[in-house]
Amino acid sequence: MKRALITGVTGQDGSYLSELLLDKGYEVYGIMRRKSVVDYGNVEHLKDKIKFIYADMTDVVSLISAMKISQADEIFNLAAQSFVATSWEQPLATADIDAVGAINILEAVRIVRPEAKFYQASTSEMFGLVQEIPQKETTPFYPRSPYGVAKLYGHWITKNYRESYNLFACSGILFNHESERRGKEFVTRKITDAAARIKLGKQQYLELGNMDSKRDWGHSADYVKAMWLMLQQDTPDDYVIATNETRTVREFVDIAFKKAGIELAWKGSGVNETATNKQNGKVVVKVNPKFFRPAEVDLLIGDPTKAETNLGWKREVSFEQLVSRMVENDIRLVGEEK
Repeated sequence: MKRALITGVTGQDGSYLSELLLDKGYEVYGIMRRKSVVDYGNVEHLKDKIKFIYADMTDVVSLISAMKISQADEIFNLAAQSFVATSWEQPLATADIDAVGAINILEAVRIVRPEAKFYQASTSEMFGLVQEIPQKETTPFYPRSPYGVAKLYGHWITKNYRESYNLFACSGILFNHESERRGKEFVTRKITDAAARIKLGKQQYLELGNMDSKRDWGHSADYVKAMWLMLQQDTPDDYVIATNETRTVREFVDIAFKKAGIELAWKGSGVNETATNKQNGKVVVKVNPKFFRPAEVDLLIGDPTKAETNLGWKREVSFEQLVSRMVENDIRLVGEEK
């Protein structure tokens, strides 16, 4: 039985990856930070199947201990301060977790089990001000947020440890991937939750930032399969995981509201843009400048050819299916609220 250690196990990706590994017969260990109230997050339904270890990405001693306890064959570093907006409000904490945290877990692997295989969660935000379209493994990086910069350190230190210590260390440059388990602070879940609430009469309107931002959106359950596949190869390498499709935030809103039974009519532009419900003429979407980033990332679209060719990976959930699943889930959740 293989053993896997997952940092960030309670998050969206951590939960889908845990399910995948448990289905494959792994013994799964997950790192949790100690809190006054125990919170299993997205793995609440798996809490009796995962072996939890208290540790922290900013404390290398605790990570070394976690490696000794788990004796993991595969380590998936998914822990991060992953909300881009928060990275401007908490740049040092973001650097501590996303950058220094990556080298801390790599050191723990190097010291305890250098023969283990390591996965680093990199991000399309490292491309930032994109230097070519679409973005692939060889595209130069130009991060535009403290989050993107911190993740770039994690990406390069992983490559450095692979080449310096001969570790089996891979980075997956994952483009935006969402799901029914996405946190409500992220724009996609904010949209689907609002569509559900407006449909059910529990919210009047939704406020968003840059409606013209373009992103490459897939489903988390598909993307964690790519993580696993990277560690099943004979040679470690880095891979872009994406759909090679890009949509604006406006398109996401349009489809989400349509799935909730609300047809939108758009008018205006920039900060004056609004969308009204065609059925009753009420404004249900507004632009609020406070949600604009200090440095915007306008366009992300990834080329997954290398992953499809070398790993045999292919996304299964389409964009419309992704949005539909998120909206249907939020309608159910909002309907169950007291």
